[in-house]
Amino acid sequence: MPNDQGFDEWWGYKNTVDEAGYTAYAAYRALAKAHGIETPKLWEGKKGQKSTATGELDMKVRPLLDEMIAAKATDYIKRVAKGNKPFFTYIAFSHLHPPEKAHPAFDQTDPTRLGLYADLIAELDYRVGQIIDSVKESGIADNTLIVLSSDNAAIFVPALGFGGSNGPWRGDFATPPTEGSMRTLAMVSWHGKVPAGVVTDEMLSAHDWYKTFAALAGASDKVPTDRPMDGVDASKFLLGQSKTTGRDGLLFFGPDGSLMSAKSHNIKVWFRYSEGFDKPIVTPQFPMVFDLGSDPGERNSLFSDKMDIGWMMEIIFPYVAAYERSIAQYPNIKPGQEFTGYAKTK
Repeated sequence: MPNDQGFDEWWGYKNTVDEAGYTAYAAYRALAKAHGIETPKLWEGKKGQKSTATGELDMKVRPLLDEMIAAKATDYIKRVAKGNKPFFTYIAFSHLHPPEKAHPAFDQTDPTRLGLYADLIAELDYRVGQIIDSVKESGIADNTLIVLSSDNAAIFVPALGFGGSNGPWRGDFATPPTEGSMRTLAMVSWHGKVPAGVVTDEMLSAHDWYKTFAALAGASDKVPTDRPMDGVDASKFLLGQSKTTGRDGLLFFGPDGSLMSAKSHNIKVWFRYSEGFDKPIVTPQFPMVFDLGSDPGERNSLFSDKMDIGWMMEIIFPYVAAYERSIAQYPNIKPGQEFTGYAKTK
């Protein structure tokens, strides 16, 4: 639980909002009772204490969930801001993730919105606004970095009639390693520190926030040095002191934890790929190479009709080689494996 991993307190659900739909099935209710399975709950906990259930997680609470999350978050922000001490808040909204149901205040309440997806986005915008307002009302806007991002790109679910669009990028969440699976936007705001109105295509990964936050908080000396850290420090880029993030390449891994693709700038190489959750992971006879600049849809593997692009592999392979050397020295930890630290090297 978060309170066992460094957080002072938390509120939410344990695993996934999928579970909100469980008790809607009569079969689940019967089988859960027969097998002694606890029905999905909302939880809260504090550091040094055991987390406890505070209510049911079901389709009755589902449409109200993000309202509750925003209320808990804004209450926390206003409360700790009075202490005049630095703090970190991680707010994970439940939209947009099925099973979905619109909040009554947003359920077809605006004639310019058509359908469930638009209503959910409208509420999400509103809840983010509540968070930003709480920061301003607490008087800490000039000293607070706000980051909004997503963990994956959109996926269209025809049966539910929503899912968003990934624009020109191929695929969606279920088709790694397409750009439509991994490429998402991020927005950063820090009044008086991060230049306003900047739009950039510079590459940044979720892995990079750790080192970046540490640098902005003056705590880079606390970043572990006894293991490889996958991120880069992009703090100078955010502050407008550098034109680049410091990241010019990215490795992408599949659901089995193994490498699927690598890219640098507009060069993208697929080593493996999948066409959907119900499709196998395919290893092509030869890596597939794409130019994202002219082919954002990743439709034309350059090696299919050109043989003079081997130099692109020379750009990509150093990233792969560095990763291979890294896991040889610091093997990935397997699920359930006890980890006591890496052996010290001279």
